[in-house]
Amino acid sequence: MGKIRVGVVGVGRGGMMMSYCEKEQHAKLVAICDKWAEGLELKKNELNDPDISYYTDFDEFLKQDMDVVMLANYAHQHAPFAIKAMRAGFHVISEVLPCLTMKEAVELIETIEQTGKTYCYAENYCYMPGPYEMRRLYKAGVIGELDYCEGEYVHNCEDGWTSLTYGDPKHWRNLMHSTFYCTHSLGPLVHISGQRPVRVSGFEFLFNDANVRMGRKCRGGLEMVTFEGGATGKSIHGDLQRNNISYIIYGTKGRLETARECTQMGDVSKIYVEYNEVEGDYSTCKREVYDPKADKWEVAKQFGHGGSDYYCIWNALEKIAGNPDADAIDVYEAMDMHLPGMFAHRSILAGGIPMDIPDLRDPAERDKWRNDTTCVIPEVAGDMLVPAYSKGDIPIPDEVFERRQREWQQHHTQR
Repeated sequence: MGKIRVGVVGVGRGGMMMSYCEKEQHAKLVAICDKWAEGLELKKNELNDPDISYYTDFDEFLKQDMDVVMLANYAHQHAPFAIKAMRAGFHVISEVLPCLTMKEAVELIETIEQTGKTYCYAENYCYMPGPYEMRRLYKAGVIGELDYCEGEYVHNCEDGWTSLTYGDPKHWRNLMHSTFYCTHSLGPLVHISGQRPVRVSGFEFLFNDANVRMGRKCRGGLEMVTFEGGATGKSIHGDLQRNNISYIIYGTKGRLETARECTQMGDVSKIYVEYNEVEGDYSTCKREVYDPKADKWEVAKQFGHGGSDYYCIWNALEKIAGNPDADAIDVYEAMDMHLPGMFAHRSILAGGIPMDIPDLRDPAERDKWRNDTTCVIPEVAGDMLVPAYSKGDIPIPDEVFERRQREWQQHHTQR
């Protein structure tokens, strides 16, 4: 394959892919699609490139001559867009998350299998310096077999909530359940260990005054996961008062750990390694602390999320170009990262009881779920609608959204 022609859906988060195409010779940006016409016009003026086509209609966008569609639209709408793009003949790189319902999960997987198109899941946190190095060390057997692990993606978004939701009470960020956005915390644990989560219990953060101020139906959650090899892990994500991103893997020979963001000492760019060269022989203990740098770091460090945006896209495009060694995340691994959050929510609504996580690699398993539309979005769920919060739909005053709408309009006018 020559230069890969890329079309991007979403002028906001999609800007990451646009920057990549500017810097890398093997990719060319040819089209951008967004339902927000004004934002599309702003991006057109910014890029000032006559070779790029612009669309507000996704179906028209799919008539574009291109190779890959990068989905950076709303997080709960990726699966329908991915399915339509692959059926139109394009490879897909999907931002998080892969799907909203089990019905979408089954249809997405079967579309990939039927079309033969490449699907790559852009869980960029797997490619941050710390967890990326942890994957390399774990695969090399440095700490032995997985015993226990933890991942945290705690992000207090209250200060920036207006710019994220525009004061729209129906924005996905305001509606989603506590364990929905789990792959930034759980994804690296899956990618490092290579193990599939098979069972989960879910817990949710307490609804509080911050929810009301933001207009958000719930906050964040926690998954306690059992992996296929019997090891256990904890995944925490969502809104708490202070931010943290960190990962820790305990093995039978040692431990790998990133610094915590709150230490202000390099966070996920610093790694702590401690292991016994011989299992059970503590006289062979080795310890290291360092800032890992992968290949192409000088380019990658210019990108967001600790350079992970770059490595995520580079590996996806390498996979699409036919490189079998590219470290891209396929749809099955994407579901291993995502389904624990979906079933953790079901666990929460059932009082915290453990839930088995389906393995959708098995076609027979899919038949149980292909009509399951359980979710918190009324127009998608139909008669399978469930609440975002275990105690039901807590009313939020209209003035909360009206105030944020005014703030958004004021900010937008000043741009």
